[in-house]
Amino acid sequence: MDKSAKKKIEALREELHRHNYLYYVKAQPEITDYEFDMKMKELEKLEKEYPEFADKNSPSKRVGGDITKEFATVVHKRQMLSLSNTYSEGEMRDWDQRVRKGLGEDFLYTCELKYDGVAISLTYENGFLTRAVTRGDGVQGDDVTTNVKTINSIPLKLRSDDYPKEFEIRGEILMFRQPFEEFNTERAKQGLQPFANPRNATAGSLKLQESSAVAKRPLECFLYSLAGEELPSVSHYENLQKARSWGFKIPDYIGRCENINQVWDFISEWKEARPDLPFEIDGVVVKVDNHKQQEKLGYTAKSPRWAIAYKFPAEQASTILESIAYQVGRIGTVTPVANLKPVQLAGTTVKRASLHNADIIEQLDVRLGDTVLVEKGGDIIPKIVGVNKQKRPENAQKVSFIEQCPECGTKLVRYEGEAAHYCPNDQGCPPQIKGKIEHFISRKAMDILSLGEGKVELLFDREKIHNAADLYDLSFDDLIGIEKTYRDELTGKTRTVQFKEKTVKNILKGIEDSRDVPFERVLYALGIRYVGQTVARKLATHFQRMDKLMQASKDELLDVNDVGERIAESVLEYFSDSGNQKMVNKLQEKGLNMAVKEKKKQTDNKLGQKRFIASGKLQNFNREEIKEAVHNNGGIYVSAISPKLDYLIAGENIGPKKLEKAKKLSIPVISEEDFLNMIQ
Repeated sequence: MDKSAKKKIEALREELHRHNYLYYVKAQPEITDYEFDMKMKELEKLEKEYPEFADKNSPSKRVGGDITKEFATVVHKRQMLSLSNTYSEGEMRDWDQRVRKGLGEDFLYTCELKYDGVAISLTYENGFLTRAVTRGDGVQGDDVTTNVKTINSIPLKLRSDDYPKEFEIRGEILMFRQPFEEFNTERAKQGLQPFANPRNATAGSLKLQESSAVAKRPLECFLYSLAGEELPSVSHYENLQKARSWGFKIPDYIGRCENINQVWDFISEWKEARPDLPFEIDGVVVKVDNHKQQEKLGYTAKSPRWAIAYKFPAEQASTILESIAYQVGRIGTVTPVANLKPVQLAGTTVKRASLHNADIIEQLDVRLGDTVLVEKGGDIIPKIVGVNKQKRPENAQKVSFIEQCPECGTKLVRYEGEAAHYCPNDQGCPPQIKGKIEHFISRKAMDILSLGEGKVELLFDREKIHNAADLYDLSFDDLIGIEKTYRDELTGKTRTVQFKEKTVKNILKGIEDSRDVPFERVLYALGIRYVGQTVARKLATHFQRMDKLMQASKDELLDVNDVGERIAESVLEYFSDSGNQKMVNKLQEKGLNMAVKEKKKQTDNKLGQKRFIASGKLQNFNREEIKEAVHNNGGIYVSAISPKLDYLIAGENIGPKKLEKAKKLSIPVISEEDFLNMIQ
């Protein structure tokens, strides 16, 4: 019976893999959705009855269900370098001349569309997907394998049997325009904030902790680059065609060109056809086709010499400026926002656009009722870039920048040398207070993520909290049953959001866990102007305790490396405010870390006299600190890569030559997080 069940399970898996491929890659389904669902249910039932035949690459795993608390950092076997950009035909032809000079022989180009999504690296071993890693900083990225397995257009098991034993294929995960609009509409119905664009929605989806939620997102994947030791061909183009036969979704929007004139024809064709595509692109990528010729051309410090990205000019649209609203940010910055007659731009409906500041309004001479030209800066943030004065109505009203805060009525100020206006009422202006609390709970600060999705605003509006310190007074009874009823603009229906038991417990646990956050992150969480993560870490390291920092003079602050006049004055201003002093003291009373924990001297031999060296920018250490950390934990810090080295710690922007040398010497390359795990 077991043998029969195993045979049936394997047959169903193979059949469902095939139907997935036909539906999501070939767009040529052979059975109805109902028939597919029935086969899937049969497989799920058999897998439940016979768990001994479990397979992590079964089609049933597409629905997700695993929880990922943290995404492991993985160093790329081959760096995912960014491409050099160009915006003109002349620059393209100059690049072509450099390539011709560098090669001195005949060659071909491959042209592909530049998809506007999230870059991904997929590793396959023996025909099965084993790892999916985001681009990250190009040297290392996040392991999102569990989430990527829910994307139907990515094969879990390859077709045919002529693929390399191990290889890497890279591509772009993205959302098509129509499914994105439908997804955003559904979010709005549920009372959730819509995403600004398909790229943001894609990036947010890949980092969800629950893979079953990722499975519900309309994600697609185009593959466009193959890497490995035993590739079928030296031709990039031919490798992609071969990968298509293995089951990968290789886009049809690809061409091979003999010269720069043909390349420019390809670019011109797709620049014209861009609005008709069902997904977002922002340019064309041009590559030398032959891998051996790519190696001959080599790399600069940041990008390959054998490839370039031609970026299309930002899309523009014309519409009517109906009114101007003013938004107040976390540090009091007042930003004018234009309310527009809705217009289609780069695949989305644009209703609002930034006007930046008073100077921009003056330079544009923009008036209410004007016909304005709207552009998506970097194809992401809409902004007004021009005014059609020939269409200006006779009664068009000149815009004067407001003099008082739209939220609290305080007279605005404009500091010398700055373009923005500010509301100075940082202790009493509601959006500033809410913004500071939202910064306080953010991932890189106190990491109380259970308070996301507008919960801070709800608690503030219900007067449960007035500043960040009040979070630590909240109890179960304070939170349970809090609800908000609102009217959905799309449907006209009302909806109620309620704090239920599970939500409340998660919030309180997140607050309790934040008491263990180290001092430098507590300092960053305070939101002192100009004090980012790096400066906060340096201030914490220098002064060691919050009380010493609060009492520091300007000269003492200027003694800290990278602290200049502006930062020193901002720190002094923050701690001279009685309201800030009171909040910091309350945070200390609530048990937050207000001092650098004394570093433990070497009490054991955690690193076992292993030899380390670090390269690239580290997030938690400067050069002296990483040396000290290695020494204090029983390791040896060396000055160069040699056969005697045990580990290379790879930071951001690590040089490719060092990685290559470590690889040749078979030296393990670890991330900063890996090193921290070793010593903790």
